[in-house]
Amino acid sequence: MQVITSLSTSFSKLKIFILFFGIIFLMCSCENKKNKITKKKNNSNEIKKYIAKADYFYDNNKHDSSLIYYNKAALALSNPHEDYVNYVYVLSSMAELLSIDSDYASSEELLTRTLPYLSKIKKPTYARNVYSYIAYNYYNTYDYENSLIYHKKALRLPGSPYKKALILNDIAIVYIAQEKYTAAIEILQLLTSEKIIYKKKPLYSDQFHANVLVNLGYCYLCQKQPIAIKYLNEGLKKNKKINNEFSLDYNYKLLSQFYQNSNSKLALIYAKKSYEQASLVKSARNKANSLAQLVRTSDGNDLKKYSQAYIKIIDSITEGRRRAKNQFANIKYISQKDKKENLLLKTDKIENELELQRENNRNNILYLIITLSLTTLLFLFYYLISKGRKEKIDAVYKSEARISNKLRTELSYDIYKTLSFAKRKDIEEKDNKEKLLSLLNNIYLKTRNISKENSEILTNENYEIGLKEMIASYANSHLNIIINGLNTLSWSKIDRVKKITAFRVIQEIFEQMKTLNNASLASITFKKFQKKIIITYTDNGTKFNGEQSILQKRLQNVENRIETIKGTINFDANSESGFKISIKFPI
Repeated sequence: MQVITSLSTSFSKLKIFILFFGIIFLMCSCENKKNKITKKKNNSNEIKKYIAKADYFYDNNKHDSSLIYYNKAALALSNPHEDYVNYVYVLSSMAELLSIDSDYASSEELLTRTLPYLSKIKKPTYARNVYSYIAYNYYNTYDYENSLIYHKKALRLPGSPYKKALILNDIAIVYIAQEKYTAAIEILQLLTSEKIIYKKKPLYSDQFHANVLVNLGYCYLCQKQPIAIKYLNEGLKKNKKINNEFSLDYNYKLLSQFYQNSNSKLALIYAKKSYEQASLVKSARNKANSLAQLVRTSDGNDLKKYSQAYIKIIDSITEGRRRAKNQFANIKYISQKDKKENLLLKTDKIENELELQRENNRNNILYLIITLSLTTLLFLFYYLISKGRKEKIDAVYKSEARISNKLRTELSYDIYKTLSFAKRKDIEEKDNKEKLLSLLNNIYLKTRNISKENSEILTNENYEIGLKEMIASYANSHLNIIINGLNTLSWSKIDRVKKITAFRVIQEIFEQMKTLNNASLASITFKKFQKKIIITYTDNGTKFNGEQSILQKRLQNVENRIETIKGTINFDANSESGFKISIKFPI
């Protein structure tokens, strides 16, 4: 953090010096002369070609190639204010691809960059897509309330009946995730009452109608109503007729769930069909869901085989998300590098043209001094950039090593334990089967938590929302969390490094406390006092029994982080009142 801060300060000073000397240089070299105005390169055709190629690969499900060409188009869009329509389209398309690869943090970052331009675009399609993608990201990260907010924003925009119906179906899906089945059924019944036609692509109308029928069947299935089978079969009939590959596996899985308790053979048949269909469309997430259903409906050697396959595909998904994140980081790095190189080339070109306009009235001595000064400053500028890049590479290596170590230490034992359990126990028994599913789910939750812990932290106006979401993610059926005073602080006035440090410190405290005691209620309070931020964490845990030395050892990383921003931490463990941790750092 200190290296980054010092580099930022150095760069700021260099910019001031360059600007100062540059003004004097221009005054001396351009007096009594007309400046030549260089025409900007018109690269609109190049941008259109990149977008056309990206769209082609997208339509053919070649997402990696599509992302590369969308990124090339984004690089060519050097000034978003001049072509904000293509800028919004390209970034929202990239965000959609990253969301498909489960890189929701990077997707959210790109979508946030499009928001200032939405009001400038007359066509509501762009804003509707951005709002919908943001809603999907919230849905996939289990923030259903914010997902509904953005779906409803998209719904309020002008649009055709088909587009409105798509959004209503998405809203119903969120209600299903919230277990508000009655509200979802009301929407889905309305959508099935009359077939909505998409004139441009009639096949989409059939696919949508089939999906709505399946979703309605799922709602009734969750309510344990026999009518569910009617809608599931109707949906299956339509999906088969139009060969709706991306919905058939889900359709089969729900049918398997319907017969799971009443007809185990039929449930197994549908589970296998679900897995076969998921394999055809090459969707890792769908295959994982289908394998989970096969585990529930299988027994004997098949159960063991499907359980091992499930563990393997979960590991594959985790690795895929890591690669997607690294790929996007590389794309951002290349983008920034190209922009800097383009800027330097433009600066050199302007300086060369100005040199041709020199007149006899220029003071040769002053010109020589300024030239030497600029050369020295540019040398320092390049040196600091080179040094910063090297430090960035070292930081990335250390971060990857830390994540790798955490995956090894936290998951290797759980995976070994799960495999041992599958070998030693008779997993045909219901209790053993449920325990196996619990162990598998625990592995999945840990991998997801590690992914969240290492995701990028937004320090803009959305910082408060991100911090609140992170804290709320630790709440569950056994632990309630109360947040006080978060919105009373002016986070926009707090230094970026301090905000990141505070975020990681709070995250580390909750991560350690969930394993240290058996608290059922935790509270975190934020307040400002005498130009200091005070954060107080308390809970009613009793398991730790006051052994402060162990507590201090476990929270050593928290102390180290706080010290980097000149802060202090005090903590106390008491068997009667639980934990209390107080953090202070200057604003």
